[in-house]
Amino acid sequence: MSDTLPQEASALTDGAALLNDVEAFHRRFNIFPTEAAYVAVALWDAHAHLLDCFDSTPRLAFLSPEPGSGKSRALEVVETLVPRPMVAVNASAAALFRSVSGPDGRPTILFDEIDTIFGPKAGDNEELRGFINAGHRRKGVTYRCVGDSQTVTPFPSYTAVAVAGLGSLPDTILDRSIIIRMRRRARNEKVEPFRARLHEEEGNALRDRLAAWAEQARGWVMGAWPEMPADVSDRPADVWESLLAIADAAGGDWPKRAREACAALVKASRANDKGSLGVRLLTDLRDHVMVGIDRLPTIAVLDRLNSLDDAPWADLNGRPLDNRRLSKMLGEYMTADNEPIGSRNIRTAGGVLKGFFAKDLEDAWARYCPPPKAATSATPLQPSSEPLNL
Repeated sequence: MSDTLPQEASALTDGAALLNDVEAFHRRFNIFPTEAAYVAVALWDAHAHLLDCFDSTPRLAFLSPEPGSGKSRALEVVETLVPRPMVAVNASAAALFRSVSGPDGRPTILFDEIDTIFGPKAGDNEELRGFINAGHRRKGVTYRCVGDSQTVTPFPSYTAVAVAGLGSLPDTILDRSIIIRMRRRARNEKVEPFRARLHEEEGNALRDRLAAWAEQARGWVMGAWPEMPADVSDRPADVWESLLAIADAAGGDWPKRAREACAALVKASRANDKGSLGVRLLTDLRDHVMVGIDRLPTIAVLDRLNSLDDAPWADLNGRPLDNRRLSKMLGEYMTADNEPIGSRNIRTAGGVLKGFFAKDLEDAWARYCPPPKAATSATPLQPSSEPLNL
């Protein structure tokens, strides 16, 4: 990657200045948690004008643990900057995929209060989850039976989606998202009040400039393979590819700032991402339960898991992790011999008990768990637990 644009991109000399103006517009009304967030959101606004140039589109997720953190305001500002915004509170999957494939052109979907769709009391909403996941890829479609003959018909799903909500999102959506973890504004943090009738016109003027610049930049970003920061690969590279291509086309300091933002936000997402519940179980077994131990009875495994602080095991939908669920969760992973992980007999001073062997878990640990942190000590067994006769 070079800070100097190729000759064919020399006409794009106003790209950096335009992105600076978009970023400044957000800064007037939004308090984002990091400098990286401003860079990412400005690039995301621009990428919405160039979707046809990319194989995938990242979801933009404004999330927070509490109300009043500026999530909805962030979406309101984004709405003024993107093409054909469609505010979709409580919209059905059918309404969304028909809008994407409709005659008026592909909308940019802005989904506020997404926690009402995917929150703990909202049910699974598999159709909407499937639509958001499928629309991440340019070739993504949603299949439906249409007409009296019930003909299977593909509906294009590829479109830009930004969401805002409390808590988190399903792992499959988080995995495809640029995550901005919003916070309540501190007393010393000041922003200009956003009034749609006053400021929408300003945002729309920037939107029109982005659209005009996008037509100039189209030939440069089409088929671009931007250089990724170190340690950014696989899904995170897919998520950031379009934004880095836009930064390279804009020039100025945006290529450097974009890669710094990419590295920072990918690192933050990994720190906040404890993986699926199964990966969390494997990781806790490795880092807290079976440290320095080659086998452990199931009763002791459950004892240690359920006593871990800041872990979900003592309260899974109101009940602690039990033997049946532990066996079911671990049975979804395989040993090095490609056999489901299961309990085996362990001989102890008190007799033979069912339990788990570290060597059965090692292959799953290597494949699914994040790299281990500094060595930790296992939670001591309760005095009532039987000592092992190893």
